[in-house]
Amino acid sequence: QVQLVESGGGLVQAGGSLRLSCAASGRAVGSPAMGWFRQAPGKEREFVAVISWSSKTSYADSVKGRFTISRDNVKNTVYLQRNVLKPEDTADYYCAAASVMFGTTWPRLEEYNYWGQGTQVTVSS
Repeated sequence: QVQLVESGGGLVQAGGSLRLSCAASGRAVGSPAMGWFRQAPGKEREFVAVISWSSKTSYADSVKGRFTISRDNVKNTVYLQRNVLKPEDTADYYCAAASVMFGTTWPRLEEYNYWGQGTQVTVSS
């Protein structure tokens, strides 16, 4: 059963913009925390941004001011608007959902129990 499906990846020039979408289905719908992660070739998966059901957000320092995460709880979709893209933003981007969130504490990586298949983003210089 498909839970999270990302879309919107592709090739973009440095300085450009791209929006990623993540559609949730099944048990991933209504997850209290939904996040975006990325993994560049040869590197570990890293946190990018997370959003709660009430749209509180948190970002990695490397993307603050350039990326914006949002969610549409009616459409069960999370978005990642990425502006002023840099070559170092090149990676596979993954959407993830955590079915449990304790108070205002953001989930740890291992607490995300649903993951999308990833979408590739390449930023050319």
